[in-house]
Amino acid sequence: MKVEMRTTDFLDRALDLYDDVVGVVAHDGTEYTYAEFGERVNRLSNALADHGVEQGDRVALLAPNTHYFLETLYATNQLGAVFVPMNYRLIPEEFEYILNDCAADTVIADYDYAENIEAVRDSVPAENYIGYRADDIEGDWTDYEDLLADHSAEAPERPDISEDDDASINYTSGTTGDPKGVVRTHRTEHYHSLVLNQHHEIEDDDVYLWTLPMFHCNGWGHTYSITGTGGTHVCQRTFDAEGTFRRVREYDVSFLCGAPTVLNRLIQFHENNPDTVTTGDNEVRLATAGSAPPKASLEAIEDDIGWRIIHLYGLTETAPIITSSNSPRRLAEHGRELKTFQGAETLCTDVRVVDEDGNDVPRNNRAMGEIVVKGNQVMDRYLNKEEETHEAFNARKPGYFHTGDLATWNEDGMISIQDRKKDIIISGGENVSSIEVEDVLYDHPDIAKAAVIPTPSDEWGELVTALIVTKEGADLTAEDIEAFTREHLAAYKIPRRIEFVDDLPETATGKVQKYQLREEYWEDEERLVG
Repeated sequence: MKVEMRTTDFLDRALDLYDDVVGVVAHDGTEYTYAEFGERVNRLSNALADHGVEQGDRVALLAPNTHYFLETLYATNQLGAVFVPMNYRLIPEEFEYILNDCAADTVIADYDYAENIEAVRDSVPAENYIGYRADDIEGDWTDYEDLLADHSAEAPERPDISEDDDASINYTSGTTGDPKGVVRTHRTEHYHSLVLNQHHEIEDDDVYLWTLPMFHCNGWGHTYSITGTGGTHVCQRTFDAEGTFRRVREYDVSFLCGAPTVLNRLIQFHENNPDTVTTGDNEVRLATAGSAPPKASLEAIEDDIGWRIIHLYGLTETAPIITSSNSPRRLAEHGRELKTFQGAETLCTDVRVVDEDGNDVPRNNRAMGEIVVKGNQVMDRYLNKEEETHEAFNARKPGYFHTGDLATWNEDGMISIQDRKKDIIISGGENVSSIEVEDVLYDHPDIAKAAVIPTPSDEWGELVTALIVTKEGADLTAEDIEAFTREHLAAYKIPRRIEFVDDLPETATGKVQKYQLREEYWEDEERLVG
């Protein structure tokens, strides 16, 4: 029997089996059972439909980790519309690009971030503007809660939704600067959640604390997994270490996620406040992705704080999880050292490390190749970018998505990322296009040459670093550069390390040899990325 896989399945199951369970705890502590949460979702669906949202339309959301983020996702998808979560750290010009690229019909925004939409409102196609706490937003916005109060809690009639219909569009930094819309179907999101459940050990008594941004590929799929399994979402608008420890104790949190910078801030807070109680009644596990945690961080989290780390790897395009080091069998054999790898392929996922000809490199933990992946959770396409989509699935090994990450692997299939083929820096869990930053730097009248590379950082994993050659007679300071880039870039893209150099190494054709530059900064590290 074939049954269509839809994102709506997850909330449907929660309502069927866990309607009286507290499903969502808002940032202010308000609790919603799944039945109450489901009614709010229905009210929003009916409101959106009343505002003309139809199947296939795009609903964009700009919000931190909130209950209404979860409500908007499910309300949009049960109408057959497409959910477009946006990174609240971007600047107005980037929102303008995204809203035009996806042709958003409706924008829902949080009161802390709506001004960035209001700034470009006349330049985007959206007709409906809904604000959470609209009274705190300048401009003409319909209040979110008023809208819900004015509409029925009865479930709307759903259209015929296919598993191959678009469910969400998640924007990720492109190597050329323009964000790329990663289109995920109901089917890819469905598989995404099932794979996540398997490797993160999610059960119906889990209490999940939202420290990972929900906009990150829909929170690595936990928007679906926690809901469908019947666990409890605890919302924390944005991360802060003290608030995290307090909520872990107050709500008996059993599971949370965090980029390396989150781990470092938790460790630092605990070191400065050693008497902090770090758990409630439940044991706590923490999933971290991307850069392998240093051994000192592993020891601090697992031995001092008392939480178990699960390490995974993936990208927005791959759902993201495609490898995991969460293997009790191998952990028993190799110990904590295993968690310094990105991990081995997840269930029903084919991950390879291949050379230029698409052949597997030897599994000797020395030979380096590009990570490619095939799986039901991998994206459908890049929105409006046919050439980039074709290249992503055909560059070295046709039929596999090419990650751009260069790695080795061992006899157990455990992958260790060493470098990147693409010009992306991952700082604090956010993708930064080095070319985008360079383009801004070259707009400065006193800069002759610029190269932007990642350099090692204990706090951020990788630091956005700018190497600058000034024009003759120019008198620039690092403060001047930072102030200039702040006018044109989101805060997390601004170079945090700025060095002035006499020249940059170039090829015969004038291309900066970034590989050589990176080697100079990473020579004492095991790999050329964080």
